[in-house]
Amino acid sequence: MAADWEEIRRLAADFQRAQFADTVQRLSERNCIEIVAKLVEEKKLDVVHTLDGKEYITPSQITREIRDELYIHGGRVNIVDLQKIINVDLVHVEKRANEIAKSDRNIQLVLGQLIDENYLNRLAEEVNDKLQEAGQVTIPELCKNYDLPGDFLTEELSMRLGKIIQGQMDQYNRGVIFTEAFVLRHKARIRGLFSAVTRPTPVNTLIGVHGFQEHLLYSVLEELVNSGRVKGTVVGGRQDKAVYIPDIYSKTQSNWVDSFLKQNGYLEFEALTRLGIPDPINYIKKRFKSSKLLFLKSACVGQALVDQLEASVEEAVSSATWTDLQPILPSSLSNDDVGILISQVMRTTNVQSSARVLSGSVVVSEKFISNCVTLFDEAMQHKAQKEVKSNPVFLITEEDLRQPSVLANNTATSKKDKRDDRKKKAAEGGGSVKGGGGGNAREIRIRKTKKKGMRKDDDSDDEAGATTQNASRQAEIPFMSVDEIVGFLEEKVCDCSEDMLLDLAEHLLRPLAKTYQEVVRTTFLSSSSSGSGGNRKKNVKDLQEEVTNLYNNIKLFDKGTKIFSDDTQVNIAKHVLKTVCSDVTNILVNFVASDGMITSDGSGAITNEVRSKILGKMPNETKAPLMKLHNSLNGKSIEDFITNLEATSEECGFMLKRGDKKRERQALFQHRQALLEQLKLTEDPALVLHLTSVLLFQATTHCMLHAPGRCVPQIIGTLVGKIPEDQHKLLSRYQALVVRELVGQSQSQGKKQEQEGGDGSVDDAEAIHKELLSLTAEVKDLVFSQKKNSVTEE
Repeated sequence: MAADWEEIRRLAADFQRAQFADTVQRLSERNCIEIVAKLVEEKKLDVVHTLDGKEYITPSQITREIRDELYIHGGRVNIVDLQKIINVDLVHVEKRANEIAKSDRNIQLVLGQLIDENYLNRLAEEVNDKLQEAGQVTIPELCKNYDLPGDFLTEELSMRLGKIIQGQMDQYNRGVIFTEAFVLRHKARIRGLFSAVTRPTPVNTLIGVHGFQEHLLYSVLEELVNSGRVKGTVVGGRQDKAVYIPDIYSKTQSNWVDSFLKQNGYLEFEALTRLGIPDPINYIKKRFKSSKLLFLKSACVGQALVDQLEASVEEAVSSATWTDLQPILPSSLSNDDVGILISQVMRTTNVQSSARVLSGSVVVSEKFISNCVTLFDEAMQHKAQKEVKSNPVFLITEEDLRQPSVLANNTATSKKDKRDDRKKKAAEGGGSVKGGGGGNAREIRIRKTKKKGMRKDDDSDDEAGATTQNASRQAEIPFMSVDEIVGFLEEKVCDCSEDMLLDLAEHLLRPLAKTYQEVVRTTFLSSSSSGSGGNRKKNVKDLQEEVTNLYNNIKLFDKGTKIFSDDTQVNIAKHVLKTVCSDVTNILVNFVASDGMITSDGSGAITNEVRSKILGKMPNETKAPLMKLHNSLNGKSIEDFITNLEATSEECGFMLKRGDKKRERQALFQHRQALLEQLKLTEDPALVLHLTSVLLFQATTHCMLHAPGRCVPQIIGTLVGKIPEDQHKLLSRYQALVVRELVGQSQSQGKKQEQEGGDGSVDDAEAIHKELLSLTAEVKDLVFSQKKNSVTEE
């Protein structure tokens, strides 16, 4: 133990000597820098080198110095200034400043500046002093004075409202702060100003004149209007177009509108605009929701005025007179408005078909117009008799050149000249000539019927042709001019204005001219026609009806032909040309031949050869169109024949009436009934198949068909998908049996003398015939069942 303690004392003495002994070795400055850099690199030491390179400073020391500088600078210091003061790199200063702003909620980093709570409180005190002095401060002005962003100032100052700052911020414009006294002062000014306004005034005008703060004015004015302190409304919102309208003005305006409508029965839009109502139509609709008003282009009319107009129109129609609505209508209405109003009244009273409007405002009953026409009856009779006596030749040459009695009284040269005149007038009149008289007066043009869906240009062309025709007719046998009709009406009809009489005369001009042509023809007929002439007229009328029916049937057959392919079309067209078209051609040839007393050498039916001989004896002017018609029978187009038939009928003096929908339906029905009657009576399988196919084709396509027997397979082919499959199979089976029977009959006739296999072929033919007889009733029922179903449905 003693030895140990001795050793310990010796070591303590050595340690004490070492402590008090002078250091023999020292580290150089460079070595120290290297050691510190190595420690920083290994992240065992956290220090920052100063910009002058003479010192190391720790981050905590940087933080401490930043806080000291912030306090020294009064709570607001720029980071750039801190970098110069602390003498370290700006990156380290920014990093320490961000950490301070994050860790201390009383310090904020704004636009590169550290700002603490004390600075903001002092700023709020300064703002409060300015606010109390001026009554209001604006954030943009404070931003300019304190070099701080507006959003930051708005947020910080709003947090101190009611605490440090004694004021309030505009809720619509957070860029302005008011004091309560300032708000009350402005509120009193606004209340007084808007209480004194008596007419619509733009709000911006008042702001510019009296220097109000815009957003404060709108807020206060809205509060005053809602509370009822200020009587009025603001129109246009918070915009440049905002207008203040006092209630006293609106009330006066509404009273004027109500009283004007009540007294006059209408409101003019332009008058309401002059009154200060910017949108009169919507104002009226809103103001008079429960009232029934009729809106026109420039005004609206009340129900009382409409009822008055309706009563006048109904009275005029019921009493077969006329009424002038102009005294009832407001004088300020335009012509367009008057037309719309009268049209509406006529639609409401449902008198469009029994009345018409003349001179813009005069409603005339159709009965009154008819009575006016009858006033001219006596004058027409006298004038027609004078015309017949003074100029009978002129009347005869228009349409009676083909009458035997007339032909006997005129030379051949005269007949040719008159016919040339008629052709010339037909060309000038759009292809139509209508004669003035004679026993066989006939229209010789193809009438153009206006169909639904026809283009407007076509209608205008027809109207232009009709106008030209009427003009030529009036030039041939005029009745009265418009001035003469006006003078006649002035004597017979009283209390009519000149404008109404002129319009009435223009309206009566065409009906009177047409009626006069009929009177002239009747007068001439009664003076020149005999009993045989009357019978002839009746025969010609019947013949014309027959030609017209055949003409329309041919057109319907042509329509049905168009459904087939080209080859089948040609076959069916040739069949139609040889049958129906030949019949109508023979009728025309017979008529012209008998009219010209031409006889043929042959007898019986007219064949192509006989027809050619008859045509060869006719005059050239008649021969040419009939020869074209004759030649078209040998062609392949039904359309060419129809075109030639129309021209030939015109030359022969027949009026071909185009078939309308009603006539077409009647023709389809009659054709179907004829085929059905024939189908009922026949038992021949081939004819049964032919008739059944044609009837089914007409039932499925609604088109008439006149086809030869060899086209039956093509007809059956068109029925695929249009009739039930079982019916089509039955029809196809029946067709195959008919073909086999016909082929068997032809073969049996060719091998009549041969004995081999004769018995077997006879047995097959009998079996086919029996099967055909068993199926004939079923095939007929395909058509008759459709008829029964249609009757049941009807």
